[in-house]
Amino acid sequence: MTTYRQVLAVPGMASLLGVSLLARTAITADVTALTMYVVLGLDLSYAAAGGVVAALTAGVAVGGPLLGRMIDRRGVRTVLLATVAAQIAFWLSVPVLPYAALLCAAVAAGLLMVPAQSVTRQAIAAMTTAAQRRAAFALESVQGELSYIIGPAVVIVCAAKTSPGVVAWAVGAAIAAGGAGIAWLNPPVRAEAESDAGTAVRPPRRQWLDARMIAVLTMAFGTTTLLSGVDLAIVATLTTADQVSWAAVVVAVLGVASVAGGLLYGALSRPLPTWLLLGLLGLVTIPAGLARDWPWLCVAVVGAGLLTAPTLSTVADAVSRLAPPAVRGEATGLQSSAQSAGFALGAPVVGVAIDLSAPAGGFAAAGLAALAAALIGHLLSRRAPTRIPIARTDPGRAGPPDLAPSGADAGRV
Repeated sequence: MTTYRQVLAVPGMASLLGVSLLARTAITADVTALTMYVVLGLDLSYAAAGGVVAALTAGVAVGGPLLGRMIDRRGVRTVLLATVAAQIAFWLSVPVLPYAALLCAAVAAGLLMVPAQSVTRQAIAAMTTAAQRRAAFALESVQGELSYIIGPAVVIVCAAKTSPGVVAWAVGAAIAAGGAGIAWLNPPVRAEAESDAGTAVRPPRRQWLDARMIAVLTMAFGTTTLLSGVDLAIVATLTTADQVSWAAVVVAVLGVASVAGGLLYGALSRPLPTWLLLGLLGLVTIPAGLARDWPWLCVAVVGAGLLTAPTLSTVADAVSRLAPPAVRGEATGLQSSAQSAGFALGAPVVGVAIDLSAPAGGFAAAGLAALAAALIGHLLSRRAPTRIPIARTDPGRAGPPDLAPSGADAGRV
C-alpha cells in the first residue's frame, strides 16, 4: 500500500479523486434516473426509456473526442464550466419536457456531458511519475467501480421514496457540483515538461491514431462490451431461476471483487499486457454460465470481477502513454467513446445470444467478444511499425506517451 500512499500524497490528487468520484457516481446514475422518469413519471414503456438512454449514450460517444479536442485547445476549466451549464439546463428541464423533446435534449446532454472521467485520466498522466502511474490508474478504475455500485442503487432507492422528477433534479445537481468542483481544482492535464505542448503544432491524427492506439481502443470497446453483456446475462440467469430479486446482490459481488482486483493489481511490482488481462477476463467469464442459482453465480462472477478493474486501468494507462501531450484530451475522449460504444452494443449482442440459446449463451457471447477484442488488439500492436518520436518530455513524468514504445512497452499494450 506504500505506492497508493505515494499517489495520494501527490499535491491535489486526493481532492481530485474525491470530487471526481462525486461527478462520476452521478453520471453513472443518469441512465437509471432517466429510465425511472420515463417509466414512472411519463408512464411510458421500458422501450421508450431505452430510446432516451440510447440518445444520451450516442451523444456521449460522439461528444467525447470533441470535448477532448476542446480541452486540448481551450483548457480544462473552460470546457468544464460550459458542460456544467449545459447539464444544469438539461436536468432542470427533464421533468417538464414531453417525450419527443426529451429525446432530442438527451442527445445534446450527451454531447455536452461533463468530461469528469476524461479529465481525471489526463490529470493522472500529468501529475504522476511513470513509477506511480499504474497504481494511480488502478485507483481511477476502482473509483469507476464504486460509482457503478453506488450511483444506480441510490437512484432506485430514492425513486421509491420520492418523485422521479425530484430524483432527476438531484442527479443533475450532483453532476453539476462534481463538474464545478473539478473546474475549481483546475487540475493540470500536462506535466511541467509538457507545458509548451498546448501551443505546439498538433501532430496529424494519422501520426498518433496508429495501429497501437487502435489496438488499445479496440480492447477498451471489448472490455465494456463484456461488462454490459454480463449484467444482462446475470439478470437472464436469475429470471430463469425465479430469483431475479437477487440480481443486485450478484452485481454487488462483481463490483466488490473488481475493487479488490484493482487494488491488488495496482500494488503489483510488474504490469501485465492489456491483451492478456482482457483475454483472461473473457476466459473466466464463459464458465459463469454454468451457475444456475444466485449463490453459485456470486462465486462464478468473482473471477471476472477480479480482472475487471485491472483491465480498465491498463487501457487507461496505455492511452496515456501512446497519446502525445497536445492531443491527449482527444485521445482520452476516443477512449471514452469506445467504452460507451461497448456498453451500448454489449447488451443487444448478448440478448440475441440468450434468445437463441440460453442464459449461459449470454456469458459465452460476452466472453468470446472480449477474447476477440484481445486477439485483435494483440495482433495490431505486434504488427505496428516503430513510432517516430513526436516531442520529448521529462522521462520521469510523461516521456513514454511521446516516444516510440520499447519492446516492453509494446508488450504491455
